[in-house]
Amino acid sequence: MPDSRLLGQLLLTGVPGPELDADTAARFKKLQPGGFILFGRNIQSPEQLRKLIDDLRDISDIEPFITIDQEGGRVSRLRLIGEEPPNAQALRDKGDPSLIRTHGRLTGQILRHFGFNLDLCPVLDISYDDTADNSLKGRCYGRDPQEVVNNAGVFNRAMRKEGILSCAKHFPGYGPADCDPHEFLPVISKSREDLERDELLPYRTLLPEIDSVMTCHSNYTAFDPGRGRWPASLSHNIVTKLLRDQLGYEGLAMTDDLDMGAILNEVTFEQAIQEAVRAGNDLVMICHRLEMVELARQHLEGVEGPALHDALVRIERTKKRLVKPDAFSLDRFAAINKEIWDLRVATLGEEGARQLSVEDGKRSPVELY
Repeated sequence: MPDSRLLGQLLLTGVPGPELDADTAARFKKLQPGGFILFGRNIQSPEQLRKLIDDLRDISDIEPFITIDQEGGRVSRLRLIGEEPPNAQALRDKGDPSLIRTHGRLTGQILRHFGFNLDLCPVLDISYDDTADNSLKGRCYGRDPQEVVNNAGVFNRAMRKEGILSCAKHFPGYGPADCDPHEFLPVISKSREDLERDELLPYRTLLPEIDSVMTCHSNYTAFDPGRGRWPASLSHNIVTKLLRDQLGYEGLAMTDDLDMGAILNEVTFEQAIQEAVRAGNDLVMICHRLEMVELARQHLEGVEGPALHDALVRIERTKKRLVKPDAFSLDRFAAINKEIWDLRVATLGEEGARQLSVEDGKRSPVELY
């Protein structure tokens, strides 16, 4: 059995607010989570954000993952204090790889400047319908597998050059989903052959250049035919047999947020935590309730030693590639921010650049956090 003091390394946790108050700091210091994910509630100003990240690193005995959803468009947490980069769909439709490369470079630079070391992108989902209400609107680099490979690959390589680790999501693919997993569990009944041809192609191609993979909360009947409404993120058939054994992936795997409707409506929280690790995930993500993170730490004690050991090895191996942040400068932030605006204009035109996301009034939780 691994040292129980290291179990917190398997936790990727949200942070309650924009500052690390004494109570939260004490709880995190005891938990020693493997990483932190920040949201809009954590972002008020450039100086405040950098201080929060520095404080999170200071209370961590082992260098933590500091991550965020900074994709572009409506899923751009940093638009609260800066310009909103164009989304993947706009860049895809523009058809200019140099703009996608610039987006990757600027994303890496601005994240590194604030102290992040991992970005939860690129999205490798395929857009079969750009208007579908499945949480993916505007977020997909392609309408077919090869277009995803071409565009997401350009972004990924440019961002990683700046010292930011990447995360391919959402494995094995939300594209065919007919509902938003933040609220309900999508059931995807595509055949194994069709999934191999479509959803899995971007992963098979790009996994050698990817630092981590996020497993998603959809039920794939082709891979778990006898388990009923069983999410991919908790599936040994998908995370270990498909991702690790068949596709040969030996890197970091994390769940999507286990505090989402697709999970909470289907299994107990104890099941979610324990089965996620047994399935082959290394990090379990709980984004919004600190008390649930502390409960998750208790539930991890019920997982068998070999699964915990394997997860800890992969976490330690990935953390060796983390890059320290740059020295902070408001002038440097302003310069990167100006380049992001220029990219927005180059992609959308002057008039389009002034129209920020989202305009239809129907919003997924993915952009509201």
